Amino acid sequence: METIVYAKLLLSFVFLGYASWSDIKTREVSNKIWIFYGPLGLLLTLFEGILQKDTDFWILFGISVAVTWILAITLFYVGAYGGADAKAFMCLALVFPTCPQTAWKIQHSTFHMLFPVTVFTNSILLAALSVIYMLLRNLFWKLGEGRKLFNGLEKEPFWKKILTILCGYKVSIEKLREKDFYFPLEDIEEREGGGKRVIVVFPRDEDRENILKRLDRIENDAFNGYVWASPGLPMLVFITLGFIAALFLGDLIWFLVSLFSGFF
Repeated sequence: METIVYAKLLLSFVFLGYASWSDIKTREVSNKIWIFYGPLGLLLTLFEGILQKDTDFWILFGISVAVTWILAITLFYVGAYGGADAKAFMCLALVFPTCPQTAWKIQHSTFHMLFPVTVFTNSILLAALSVIYMLLRNLFWKLGEGRKLFNGLEKEPFWKKILTILCGYKVSIEKLREKDFYFPLEDIEEREGGGKRVIVVFPRDEDRENILKRLDRIENDAFNGYVWASPGLPMLVFITLGFIAALFLGDLIWFLVSLFSGFF
């Protein structure tokens, strides 16, 4: 039985690892990864279930796949997840519908019954840590350039500035044009007497080209060469890290709660 589990782990590390590398490099992931990963993992899971001869296995398998697929498809259609991210979770539900029983014998209450859901919550928590990177990058940019972060945007609401600092950083206009995974957090609002720079809190992919055209009509000096932009996070990296964390620590939220509860 452990041989099957290790085969599934190896399969997952190979395909999720390659998908993460591709996501970092191009922010695009080939569908071929999921075409091979899902069916191969499913075959191993079915073989595992046949060997176990346990009705509960099939019940949990059905529940886990149903819940994970509904969650993944919903997140995709509301725009919270990309297609590759959703497919990764759908495949993961086929490969590891429940917590894998490994030779590490990691068994504690932080494991969620539905393993893919644990990976999901872990990935969200880890992705949230990117806020720290954004803050540090903005701090070092300000110290290095010696300029105001919101030069020309002083009249924008304070809450918009806070969200911008947490979700994005300054990039050159040239880089914004070249890298498709950057989404402008600034736009030009047409007004009488000319355009005015405004902060875009929730950028949409379909608006990117239109915003770039409007930015191109403004003199580069008005931006001092830099504009606010939000990088499209390589979410598959966080999904892979969440998967690894789930194997060794279980649900990170409950793990941290149980860890810090010992101090009180």
